[in-house]
Amino acid sequence: MYQQQWGSNYQSNAPARRQAFISRVYGHLAGGFLVFAAIEGLLLNSPIGDAILSMVFGFGQIGWLLLMGIFMLISWIARSKLASSPDPSKQYLGYGLYILIEAVVFLPLLAIANSVAPGIVPQAATMTGALFLGLTAVAFGSKMRFNFLGPILGVGGLVLLGVMVTGMIFGFSLGLWFSAIMIAFAGGAILYDTDRVMNEYNERDHVAAALELFASVALLLWYVIRILLQLRGRD
Repeated sequence: MYQQQWGSNYQSNAPARRQAFISRVYGHLAGGFLVFAAIEGLLLNSPIGDAILSMVFGFGQIGWLLLMGIFMLISWIARSKLASSPDPSKQYLGYGLYILIEAVVFLPLLAIANSVAPGIVPQAATMTGALFLGLTAVAFGSKMRFNFLGPILGVGGLVLLGVMVTGMIFGFSLGLWFSAIMIAFAGGAILYDTDRVMNEYNERDHVAAALELFASVALLLWYVIRILLQLRGRD
């Protein structure tokens, strides 16, 4: 009798618990971007940041390939080995590690943007925030499920990664069209991640969910900055 009553109460509280989970996810996402911004501010004004920029720009395409390789390795460790762990301390370690490597990867792009057009980064951040809020409203407001995007994003991500690596190796510019495709890809990833937050993630996995959303929003921000720089170059 007690077990039946407990089970009934647990199920009746499910919407409230899910809402609390969603609040934790987006709170951790916002906190992640605050930490990201703080790290970027430190790197842009530190000898460590100067050393990273010297390595990337000094070695040209090889420097970018090395940076991408380091990013992919640390990203895999953070997302697959740490953030997915049942141990909360490992989850936070994975999230923190991912934010740190994203900040390092963004450093050369932000340095270029600040040099070419200092106002582009705040503009890109505002546009990215607006796009994210719009996509989130679509995912929460519509009755559609976006889990069908998973296989599409998986295959498409491999193809786009191959195109990026090829461009780095052979030194050709991917152009405005590629940035537009990547913005669409990041938008699809945000819809897919939001659907998982609403329907699939275990309620203890708010850190892992925040990390996946952070990765998708960071990808969107990267290509919004790039497309604004490319458009500025055409003026």
